[in-house]
Amino acid sequence: MKKIVLTGGGTAGHVTPNLALLPTLNEDGWKVSYIGSKTGIERGLITEQGVDYYPISSGKLRRYFDFKNFTDPFRILAGCFQAFGLLGRLKPDIVFSKGGFVSVPVVLAARFRKIPVIIHESDISPGLANKIAIPSASRVCCNFPETLRYLPKDKALLTGSPIRRELLTGDKATGLSIAGFPDDKPVIMVIGGSTGAKNINNAVREALPTLLRDYRVIHLCGAGMLDDSLNETPGYVQYEYVKEDLRHLFAAADVIISRAGANSIIEILALQKPHILIPLPLSASRGDQILNAKSFKKQGFSYVLHEDDEDKPFGADAIIEAVNEVYTHRETYIEAMKKSPTPDAVKTIYELIKEVSGC
Repeated sequence: MKKIVLTGGGTAGHVTPNLALLPTLNEDGWKVSYIGSKTGIERGLITEQGVDYYPISSGKLRRYFDFKNFTDPFRILAGCFQAFGLLGRLKPDIVFSKGGFVSVPVVLAARFRKIPVIIHESDISPGLANKIAIPSASRVCCNFPETLRYLPKDKALLTGSPIRRELLTGDKATGLSIAGFPDDKPVIMVIGGSTGAKNINNAVREALPTLLRDYRVIHLCGAGMLDDSLNETPGYVQYEYVKEDLRHLFAAADVIISRAGANSIIEILALQKPHILIPLPLSASRGDQILNAKSFKKQGFSYVLHEDDEDKPFGADAIIEAVNEVYTHRETYIEAMKKSPTPDAVKTIYELIKEVSGC
């Protein structure tokens, strides 16, 4: 039997491309196993799919001072030994890594086991985990043409990002029914990422009295970020997180407000939904989302807001202005997205898995 180990975690963005590959792998008879962290979001997302999940110790290599910098290297080292043992037991033909720090021990262990590795880098510039792992990889896939200059030429391949099939099968009427909305106003959908986005949540909620005059709002606000005082607000519905019904809520949306994580924006592009991107600021990230948003804006796909923009302070007024601008010119954004090449990343990456593994 053909065997593959998937790895990646820390955020949903390090897991969803793996989830997108699962149907194809299962249909072609692969035995799929997953190595992830003990407490990360990936554990729940993967076990729900009936995939065997193996947790290992993991740590984070930070660019800033933190006392955990003294202890996490030992966790990473322990994870390397655990991954080495697991790969010896599982005997996969190949490892596919989506990144995140839990993937580093797995990729390094695969190198010692002489198991081929394919890495996927979603952002324009590789994150630290993938920078460490790339020398051990056979091939490196990426989303953006700009990323190729950061990668070894003999390993790099522009594939795009695997999109979950089900996202493309949503039904607008079903989405409106789930939200409890009549089909009488355009719908704004707000997505703060798998962990939510407090600043976006606050700005959107402050803007509600104005927005709800002309729009209805579906708000995915993140775990622990519901505002119970808004539960009876007509035209507004909030969720911590949505799984099965997400495709229908996407279909119901006329404008999307989102962070600029690479996998999220690739999904929005595939759906050709007019959107506003609010990337994580440098104070909270390494700047990868800012680069992602800049690329999408340059191509005419996105309206971009920055939380730390001194010329245009971020808040309710900026949200209202952006929504009105994007909805008014929605056809312009849709036409730009239609012109974008949409490679079948699942097919491309799967063919690469077969090639590299020899299966």
